[in-house]
Amino acid sequence: MRRLSLPGTPPVEITLRRSARARRFSLRVSRLDGRVTLTLPSWAREAEALAFARDKADWIGAALERMAPVRQVAFGAVLPFEGQALTITAGAVRAPRVDATVLLAPPDPERLAARLAAFLRLAARQRLQAACTRHADILGRPFKALTLRDTRSRWGSCAADGSLMFSWRLIMAPPEVLDYVAAHEVAHLAEMNHSPAFWAVVARLCPGYAAPRAWLRRHGSGLHEHRFSD
Repeated sequence: MRRLSLPGTPPVEITLRRSARARRFSLRVSRLDGRVTLTLPSWAREAEALAFARDKADWIGAALERMAPVRQVAFGAVLPFEGQALTITAGAVRAPRVDATVLLAPPDPERLAARLAAFLRLAARQRLQAACTRHADILGRPFKALTLRDTRSRWGSCAADGSLMFSWRLIMAPPEVLDYVAAHEVAHLAEMNHSPAFWAVVARLCPGYAAPRAWLRRHGSGLHEHRFSD
């Protein structure tokens, strides 16, 4: 993929993606991170793509203005953990831990973001490992491995070999949301599709999954507002 810059104040970086299936130009602004992607037919010239982007500059600007603000992790800021809004507070602790409505962390601002990210990743791994194991046991289909990433386009995935991948930011969502995503991906061990049979498996593993699924659609992008690096 190539990138081009759309002139403006500030300029907007656009990622070009060629597609043999595309018959026309199309723009997409990610609701997760504000990334602007312009898909163009394989035969199209970059000059034409830039002209198309210029014609859509107002639309791109409006879409970016609707994006949620980035929230830098810092003392005094609020960070969600398992659906609860916690205030990041310096304390006499060796590692981050939850104490009622605050998230205590060692009083070192330079290492704060890295420490909190590690804390969230560890908690996410523990919760997801337990949830996936429980669902896989019910289904009678073990998974091969579980990995965590800071993914922008999906909350989880299931590979053909039975390996599961999840976004560690799920630990910031309410527990039932994390459990739903775990059930969703484990269900793919039996049905590698989104057919009625697949959703029947999800319903078996996670009754009432519609509510956490709807929460993720409405509020999931907010989990990406929190920045753990410059």
